[in-house]
Amino acid sequence: MLPTLWYRNNWSWHLEKEPGFAEPLLRAESTDDGETGVIFAENSRIGRYILAWECTKDNAAGIPTMLFTNNETNVQRLFDFPNQTPFVKDGINNAIVHSATGTVNPEQTGTKAAVHYQFSVPPGATVTVRLRLTADDGDGVGAFDKFDELFARRIAEANAYYANIQPTTLSDDERLVQRQAFAGMLWSKQFFHYDVAEWLRGDSAQPPPPDTRRKGRNREWYHLSAHHVISMPDKWEYPWFAAWDLAFHCVTLALVDLDFAKDQLLLMCREWFQHPNGQLAAYEWAFGDVNPPVLAWAAVEVYAIERRQRGKGDRSFIHKMFQKLALNFTWWVNRKDEEGTNLFGGGFLGLDNIGVFDRSAPLPTGGYIEQSDGTSWMAMFCIYMIDMALVLSKEDSAYEDIFLKYVYHFMYITAAMQNIGEENISLWDKQDEFFYDVLRFPSHGGLPMKVRSLVGLIPVYAVLTFEPLVLRNWAEFYQRIQWFVQRRPELSEVLKRMLQRGKDDRFMLSFCREEQ
Repeated sequence: MLPTLWYRNNWSWHLEKEPGFAEPLLRAESTDDGETGVIFAENSRIGRYILAWECTKDNAAGIPTMLFTNNETNVQRLFDFPNQTPFVKDGINNAIVHSATGTVNPEQTGTKAAVHYQFSVPPGATVTVRLRLTADDGDGVGAFDKFDELFARRIAEANAYYANIQPTTLSDDERLVQRQAFAGMLWSKQFFHYDVAEWLRGDSAQPPPPDTRRKGRNREWYHLSAHHVISMPDKWEYPWFAAWDLAFHCVTLALVDLDFAKDQLLLMCREWFQHPNGQLAAYEWAFGDVNPPVLAWAAVEVYAIERRQRGKGDRSFIHKMFQKLALNFTWWVNRKDEEGTNLFGGGFLGLDNIGVFDRSAPLPTGGYIEQSDGTSWMAMFCIYMIDMALVLSKEDSAYEDIFLKYVYHFMYITAAMQNIGEENISLWDKQDEFFYDVLRFPSHGGLPMKVRSLVGLIPVYAVLTFEPLVLRNWAEFYQRIQWFVQRRPELSEVLKRMLQRGKDDRFMLSFCREEQ
């Protein structure tokens, strides 16, 4: 077991240093008996920390060894350039896995260090290893005096916190499952640092990058500059975010860390993340790919969670999200509606194993695909922009017109989804009673791609329920919608299908008819 402490390398990449910059240092100190020890961590920016470790003879762990190296790339191995130091970042690995000599610093200093424990745990037995990282100006003596007491207190605090947020109806086993799920979400937060313009230029203290980099991936995203802790899809690989994964994460994270969840959604829409044309960054290896537009849904859900938790929703949060998502909605309309017919593509949209073709690549047939899921995601986008506009219009009548704009757009998408153009090829197959993608050929012919996959189920996501009290206050809106439909009589049937009356005078705004 290798509890490891290291400094992120921010000294090897730039010739220019901040005033007062000094390379950080880790150094070791242990007691005469070797059963306790300290790694001192000294940094001019964040001060001094200590990692204290303890190992008692009765826990079968044996006395550990402290191993030190530098957190610097092994350029000899990667690029066949001489290393500036014999102690590089994989030095600890090489010493243990390959029994290499000379790869760790015998003077026990560096910028990366590990406490190397070796022990066997018999069946049914346990071994306890205690460590403590703390900001401390002392020498680490007494770091474990109240360790068990502090540990027990933290457990009690965590239990009290989760008891307050978990439903009382859950069984003990269900509570445990939910806490493990929350722990997984919190554990998957990672630091993400990627300045695209800087990456394209190359680092001043390193060899210049190849010219091909300026023509490679993400070159259109030179404005993106990330230096943030972000919720990642998983913890086991290189840190990267995915915007639509993050949207789902935030709805769960809002239950345990509401402010972090709101900040994450806002971050995806900040000017140094969102493209000037309105597109939202998809994920690190191709920011320009297209994720399903679910941030509006996530914003509405997080707003509702805050209203339940704190008695009042954060109107400023909804306002900020609405403004930036309106730009993103316009980008979708202008870029992903191939013929201006309110039928959308988008590419693989997170479903890369369900299509006849790679939906992000040029088609072997030529033409393009009108996607059941792409169109449905846009209808769902409309739904939640409508919901946010409703919230905002309660205190600002200026949002009444934009509310109607999204209602009208929802009607256009619904009409297009049910009946496409003169050839009468609908994404809804009446005989199979299922939604399919439609392949459009360069000659303007069309062919339904009858693959029964998840794309045909996504239309049911686009649904919004209105309480009676809300609708009683919107008589003027309904009159304006009726005025619109009178001038577009072909949409009157669409309006009837869209607005469906339910229990207790509720109304449902839906993309699908009841039989669908």
